[in-house]
Amino acid sequence: METKINVKLLYHTKNPARAVATAARLCYSPVGAADLMENMGDEQAERVLATILKSGHNSTLEHASYTFAIEGISRACSHQLVRHRMASFNQQSQRYVKAGEDLPIIKPDTVKQNANDAFDEAIKACEYAYQKMVDAGVPAEDARYILPNAAETKIVVTMNIRELLHFFSLRCCNRAQWEIRDLAWQMLELVKPTAPYIFMDAGPDCIRGKCPEGKMTCGHPYEKVER
Repeated sequence: METKINVKLLYHTKNPARAVATAARLCYSPVGAADLMENMGDEQAERVLATILKSGHNSTLEHASYTFAIEGISRACSHQLVRHRMASFNQQSQRYVKAGEDLPIIKPDTVKQNANDAFDEAIKACEYAYQKMVDAGVPAEDARYILPNAAETKIVVTMNIRELLHFFSLRCCNRAQWEIRDLAWQMLELVKPTAPYIFMDAGPDCIRGKCPEGKMTCGHPYEKVER
């Protein structure tokens, strides 16, 4: 059973832009953060944000965080996702959640176009072997060794703004693998309305200047390419 990516923003820091600006202002203010938060206007907050984003005072960006519910991604994609270590993850367990007879999977378009039958046969073989092992008394935590990277997974992810911006710079890039790139763009589209000023230039590095990939560049600056 083929599935598609589904991303929801569960919750985030209330007024993230103001929270970040308050943390930044505190460094140079004789009054406390609570007073700053209460008395800072939107225009002042935006001026503070402009300064810290330009100066690279990025520690202040860690005071606002976002939590996402992500479904319909492959285990291959989640393995890339959890490499972003400055984040929190809780993933659906293959030890305790047994795979059904119709295993939810993610199938790349290149596979559909070039080797669809071979892929489907391999998935069916994995499903059959898994079920045989479970029926024979093999614990799910051991039977799962046969499950493919294409198997669908669900995961909850929390990142602060600093890590989100880093994540977007790497994973929104055209050179990122198609699945995690789709995920990153969907996450960016969800967070941008919550703090437009902070996320207005979020995305691949080429949005903000020269591509850092050198000879590995895609050659198409700031162009969202369909997989």
